[in-house]
Amino acid sequence: LQQWRKPFNNGGKNLAIGPNLTACHSSYGRPDLLVYCCPPGFQTPVPFTDFKFPDPSPVRVRRPAHLLNESFIAKYNKALSIMKSLPYDDPRSFLRQANLHCQFCTGAYEMLNHSGSELNIHRTWMFFPWHRMMIYFHERILGSLIGDDTFALPFWAWDIPDGMTIPDFYVDESSPFFHSQRDFSHFPPRVADLDYSTDDNDPRFDGKEQTETNLAFMYNRMVSGAKKTELFIGCTFKAGDKNCDSPGTIESAPHNTLHTWIGSGLNPGREDMGKFYSAAKDPVFYAHHSNIDRLWEVWRDINDRKLDIDDSDWLNSFFFFYDENLNLVKIKVKDVLDITKLGYSYEEVDRPWLNHRPPPSVPPEQARRIIKLKQNENPVFSSDFRRVLDGKLTVTVDRSVKREKVDEEETVVVYGIVVRGKEYVKFDVYVNLSDDTKMNPKFREFAGTFVHIPGGGRGGHDLKKMKLKLGISELLKDLKADEDESIWVTLVPRTTSCSNVSIEGIKIEYIK
Repeated sequence: LQQWRKPFNNGGKNLAIGPNLTACHSSYGRPDLLVYCCPPGFQTPVPFTDFKFPDPSPVRVRRPAHLLNESFIAKYNKALSIMKSLPYDDPRSFLRQANLHCQFCTGAYEMLNHSGSELNIHRTWMFFPWHRMMIYFHERILGSLIGDDTFALPFWAWDIPDGMTIPDFYVDESSPFFHSQRDFSHFPPRVADLDYSTDDNDPRFDGKEQTETNLAFMYNRMVSGAKKTELFIGCTFKAGDKNCDSPGTIESAPHNTLHTWIGSGLNPGREDMGKFYSAAKDPVFYAHHSNIDRLWEVWRDINDRKLDIDDSDWLNSFFFFYDENLNLVKIKVKDVLDITKLGYSYEEVDRPWLNHRPPPSVPPEQARRIIKLKQNENPVFSSDFRRVLDGKLTVTVDRSVKREKVDEEETVVVYGIVVRGKEYVKFDVYVNLSDDTKMNPKFREFAGTFVHIPGGGRGGHDLKKMKLKLGISELLKDLKADEDESIWVTLVPRTTSCSNVSIEGIKIEYIK
């Protein structure tokens, strides 16, 4: 057992995260459902090896799923069929692979040397690197099962117009890619709703308008709302921390929204994709997360790698995965930051959302007059209000605290968010909204969204106070409100479950 403790033997100063593989327990996949996804024999420590970079060639090139030819699909079909045929005691089997996600996304493991501190990689800065590790080993196992060291997982390019429907081969009922626990009404030719809410009239838009909305939404998630590391990556999560309270832009949506959009509306939590404990049982999960992984690289490229994290606790945090040779491998976050060293790349595709900076829904001068009139007729709440989000809420938020440096990002912070109940929750945030008929990501007033999939932990309830941080510096400039002493912030419930959401207040903060 000492080999598990070695990475933490640093005078208590090392706050890198790692799992205690001998402390796995039942956890809640939904607040009302206890699940058990621990691997067999976990109580006995297993020898492990440290991660070593693969040979630099050949490079596995991940391609857009909608552009794959029949030859590759047949190869992938064979590999997945073999993986699904492996017995459960083989960690390379499909169900064991799926249960990895259950283990680390419901808090089934405790942190090493921190008994009682559950390890959940969602809503934290572990989200991107952990999923990269999972996809990396999954890909290499599939390739080894068919003896092909060039095999690369496809990515579902839902951020570009040609890739916004579920790739056709995933809906072929005769193939291992098909999964019965999906919302069949969302099969092609339906365009994916990256901003999915479940309660709006379905579909909200026709295919063309949905595509345009998706592109504007991606601009918010990748550019205007993601100008600082914390906003994109998520909040700091270190050894001994009980929870992390603020996920990154992409994780909230379109990650969470597409999980829910794909899952079956006939199941209580829209399983399988709609809940993290079951999501990886659907083969489309891996194409979805390949694109999430690609977008991490795209964001780093857009920002010239200047926003990369250099915190040693993050870099030295580690996890364990079985490789294609059945070796248990310890891999650190710092091992997965250069995909060239990992031996894979992404085929280049267009980034049309970069050119979809949204315009104001109403000319700013006109909007200012409308807001002033509305404020005189219907006084709004102050920014510290404590209430349940059972309807649209508008508050005046003071901006008297000014940024200290020019490069600081102004953020709207919705704080003290507590979610009760077991249902998917979504609400949107708008700034200086003057026309209620234009509440849409296609317009500049849209600041971002809160998306929450309940579940995880021993107690089964997410009664933790969360924060939603939204970067608004560019937005305020476009609305010509960057010199105003206060702004209007409107919260718009998008699911009826928002009646189970309480909020303490809204404020302005600056991120360096």
